[in-house]
Amino acid sequence: MTATTKQNRVLIFDTTLRDGEQSPGATMTHEEKLEIAGLLDEMGVDIIEAGFPIASEGDFLAVSEIAKRAKTSTICGLARANFKDIDRCWEAVKHAKSPRIHTFIGTSPLHRAIPNLDMDQMAERIHETVTHARNLCDNVQWSPMDATRTEHDYLCRVVEIAIKAGATTINIPDTVGYTYPRESADLIAMLLERVPGADEIVFATHCHNDLGMATANSLAAVEAGARQIECTINGLGERAGNTALEEVVMAMKVRHDILPYDTRIDTTKIMNLSRRVASVSGFNVQFNKAIVGKNAFLHESGIHQDGVLKNVETFEIMRPEDIGLVQKNIAMGKHSGRAALRAKLKDLGYDLADNQLNDVFVRFKALADRKKEVYDDDLVALVADQATNDEHDFMQVKKLRVICGTEGPQEAELTLTIDGVDHSIDATGDGPVDAAFNCVKMLFPHEARLELYQVHAVTEGTDAQATVSVRLQEDGRIVTGSSADTDTIVASTKAYVNALNKLIVRRQKSAPGDDVKTVSYHGE
Repeated sequence: MTATTKQNRVLIFDTTLRDGEQSPGATMTHEEKLEIAGLLDEMGVDIIEAGFPIASEGDFLAVSEIAKRAKTSTICGLARANFKDIDRCWEAVKHAKSPRIHTFIGTSPLHRAIPNLDMDQMAERIHETVTHARNLCDNVQWSPMDATRTEHDYLCRVVEIAIKAGATTINIPDTVGYTYPRESADLIAMLLERVPGADEIVFATHCHNDLGMATANSLAAVEAGARQIECTINGLGERAGNTALEEVVMAMKVRHDILPYDTRIDTTKIMNLSRRVASVSGFNVQFNKAIVGKNAFLHESGIHQDGVLKNVETFEIMRPEDIGLVQKNIAMGKHSGRAALRAKLKDLGYDLADNQLNDVFVRFKALADRKKEVYDDDLVALVADQATNDEHDFMQVKKLRVICGTEGPQEAELTLTIDGVDHSIDATGDGPVDAAFNCVKMLFPHEARLELYQVHAVTEGTDAQATVSVRLQEDGRIVTGSSADTDTIVASTKAYVNALNKLIVRRQKSAPGDDVKTVSYHGE
């Protein structure tokens, strides 16, 4: 057994702010990135991949600021296999107490064809770029993108080259979610056995979820000797997403008998992070999502309910408290005061400043007047809505009235406050939402295309809040807006306006072709 496989510590490498943000519509603001990075650092994530510094000035500034603020986490930036990318990455991460450069190149036959390099030419580029990165930083990670579809002999060759050039971590990405757990384990075992110097470095695994096996593939790689798992909160990521941080960490905790590996993750921070990432990214967590889904600790079957009441372990393999989901008997309604609201929000993982609490309290009171009972999920939606709808936004919905029913046309009357000035108009449409959106388009003409409109009922009942997500695309820029209200049309209009406000910020901060979504060949 090699020295690497004797280690019981598994490093958690979170790439929510890089790979997660590459999900269309999941782009986060500068402040949101800093907030999420702070929460990851506080939770005990070993390495935070904070972004792709060459992608845009905004990404560079975010990575640089995260590097300066990090207390315990290693801060990593991504770079393609060229000196310009690597130099820019180093400029961003060098401020960290513990910086890392992560450089990559696609090594499979399909990816070698993109830069039109033969095997020898690519091997030379790997040697040059990893050497360059190591001359700048002692902590260098290298990834052969699409490793699981790379010829084994060639993969061994280039991994050896990267190790000799100074890479301290070798990441083996399953870029397209193609592999199977047994293959994932065999690949790591093969590299440990065949590559000289493999026992002196850390092997990492980065798995995508295209076939729904990302977590299984990551854990299989760990069993075979990998000692770093690359993952994201809620499994956020391109296409079907990535290995979910909460899944691998809790799997190791629950099945320590067969996965005897330790991490320094504070699992009680998981639920708070999950909710915050869902809020800022606009990607709602599905109800039946493992660990953090709404139904993860709910029981409806009579047999299950009876068993849980007698002994919770009959149908629960972990406790809600393990992930920070603490249920308290504080009934929230229209008679509840600020102290009760603050206590309840703190139980849910939100420690709000006084001005934030006041804003949420006003919205809570308005909601309590319309609902018989305010549930935990209602409160989470209120906080998320307050965070994504800033009173200083360029546009705000001031007043909306709609006329709908079986007899058309459906009509909306809308007053928008645009740059501090009220503007009103009415319009018709194919339904009340379409009519309201037409009003917005007439008051603020734009060419953004609506790519997604999604309504999610936060709680049950006819008085349930609706959380609406809207995704817009304009000239390669993709933004997501969200809002919550017991009136679905109001929530829809506010979400649409919220997305437009983000688009305005994107227009101001980045030139076309100069943001993270448009940097070509961006990896893993």
